[in-house]
Amino acid sequence: MKKRSFIYSVVSLLMLGGATVDAQGPGGPPNGMQPPRDGRGAPGSGRQHTATEAAPLDLVPATEEPPARTEVEIRKRGRKRSIESNGMPNHLIGEFPNPGNPNVVAEQDFDIEIPSRPEVAEEVTWLQGNLAKREFKVFGITLDGVFFEPGAGEFWMGRPSGEWNYEALGGAVPLGLDTNYAHVQPGGKYHYHGMPTGLMKRLGYEKGDHSPLIGWAADGFPIYAVYGYEDAENAGSGVVEMKTSFRLKEGSRPGGDDAPGGEYDGAFFADYEYVPGLGTLDECNGRFCVTPEFPDGTYAYFLTTEWPVVPRALRGTPSQMRGATDNGPGEEGRRPPGGPGGMRPPGGGPPPR
Repeated sequence: MKKRSFIYSVVSLLMLGGATVDAQGPGGPPNGMQPPRDGRGAPGSGRQHTATEAAPLDLVPATEEPPARTEVEIRKRGRKRSIESNGMPNHLIGEFPNPGNPNVVAEQDFDIEIPSRPEVAEEVTWLQGNLAKREFKVFGITLDGVFFEPGAGEFWMGRPSGEWNYEALGGAVPLGLDTNYAHVQPGGKYHYHGMPTGLMKRLGYEKGDHSPLIGWAADGFPIYAVYGYEDAENAGSGVVEMKTSFRLKEGSRPGGDDAPGGEYDGAFFADYEYVPGLGTLDECNGRFCVTPEFPDGTYAYFLTTEWPVVPRALRGTPSQMRGATDNGPGEEGRRPPGGPGGMRPPGGGPPPR
């Protein structure tokens, strides 16, 4: 069987004066919703997923207005940044419910605080894996007040205590993502798993220019998308695409009763490993650099066109980003049974310092 590499095909989902964003997902461009394949765990299947292969994402066109206007207020108060939001994006969204997601978009009540003067922590905080802390699932929040939650709530054979967590951008299980790579939790929370294309277009993202500020991570550091300065310390050095240092593992997964088998192709989070120095970014998909908003330098995260797209770990000390209507885990339709997931981060754990 030919190995399917989880490298994102170029799809012109975001037209910005002739520029495009590389859209994530193995295979070709979005082709609308298709019937679930055998083993892909359609809604109502009891979440006993048996799929073992990555597949092209069936993205729902973003043609619908959100059910309410965007309401967001971001204020800096001393050492804290206060963010109040109703969770409504200021761009078109997909139709929900849809065949891959049974939930209805609803207003939220987010009132959170993150550090305005963030500091690097002694240890990385993983959002997925057996080193992850269950209370930290949210990577960050956009300038519209919408959450980034990259991890999926789906596991092979429905075993949340096992290692094999399905990758939300891997396509093995249909999750009803729209062309903003977002969908809806049972409590109505619209949230991103990948590149927020509608938001980026509105913020003026253009290929070859330094990314605009996209939002704030849970630890208070800024979030950008794709493009940064070639020399991390020199704003006059030109702009280049930021590259992840993750890659697919070689060979095949273990099989038997406790593992899915099959090739490492991006169907699962554990299909990836971190290789220090492979790209321009670290294991948190970030780096220390200058940016237009921080000419004196900061640690900054970058969304990337290749996996993980949205970072899966935080360099600083995160705040719990939950709202009054946040229903916690169970992101993809219903709350999964059991306790915390036990998946290791790509490569078996955090890299050496």
